[in-house]
Amino acid sequence: MIVTDIWQAAKRPTVSCELFPPRTEKAAGNLDKAIAKLAAMGPDFVSVTFGAGGSTRDGSRRLVQQCLDLELAVLPYFSCYGLGPEAITSVLGDYRDLGIESLLLVRGDAPRNAEDFTPHPDSFTYASDLLPFVGDRFDFCLGAAGYPEGHPEAENLDRDIEILKLKVERGARFIIANYFWDNDYFFGFLDRCAAAAINVPIIPGVMPIYGVKLMENLAKLSGATIPPVLRAGVDAVPAEDRAAMSVFGIEYALRQCRGLLERGVPGLHFYTMDRAKATVSIVETLRSEGLL
Repeated sequence: MIVTDIWQAAKRPTVSCELFPPRTEKAAGNLDKAIAKLAAMGPDFVSVTFGAGGSTRDGSRRLVQQCLDLELAVLPYFSCYGLGPEAITSVLGDYRDLGIESLLLVRGDAPRNAEDFTPHPDSFTYASDLLPFVGDRFDFCLGAAGYPEGHPEAENLDRDIEILKLKVERGARFIIANYFWDNDYFFGFLDRCAAAAINVPIIPGVMPIYGVKLMENLAKLSGATIPPVLRAGVDAVPAEDRAAMSVFGIEYALRQCRGLLERGVPGLHFYTMDRAKATVSIVETLRSEGLL
């Protein structure tokens, strides 16, 4: 699957879902159930993450193979943090041998709770450095991550766009955006990309609200803003009422998705957190409304 071909040929906005390798047997069982439901929904492709410092190398490969066995189109992520050229070439050679044709390249972060982890001395510092290395050695369709509110480590928004443009100049043919909870951030990001002559497909990331604690942790991790309307909405849901929070999260994401689709985005990329209920409900509703 060459992912850019999907957007070029699509007569409607695409639907894609992010998955990550499970770390426990219980999580693996839950993921199996989620994948079955997501596959039945008929996504255009699924993405599979790659853990920091190669921590999920084997698990990511197994999950890619599992999705391929279900005849799902797969876009693996690859994060280069801490890995040397030989390890990078080995991982990507495995993906090529599986028939993978597209990759999303990111820098990644240091493994958590791994004080003894030592980065390879020849590891890449930035995804913009990784892109030409991979492009010179493999024939993948390469993509990069974009940050509507700016990367948490960026000097400022203008510098962040400069780096994104560099990624495109070095081979990124599409961009998948990080999640946000206020569409204005995404549309402002699109305006800055257009002003910088970044002319590749840009797919917004959608993160439904699964719970207050998770929302707050994700906001800290990524720098995503929790807008007042979202804060007021979650505060109005009884703290222990998980069903009500699920309904609120789906309705909030639906409003976001409608606003994005009305402005002509080429697709929606759902951060599923290895769950199916919210994504399936949102997609089925949007399809019933003729928006997908």
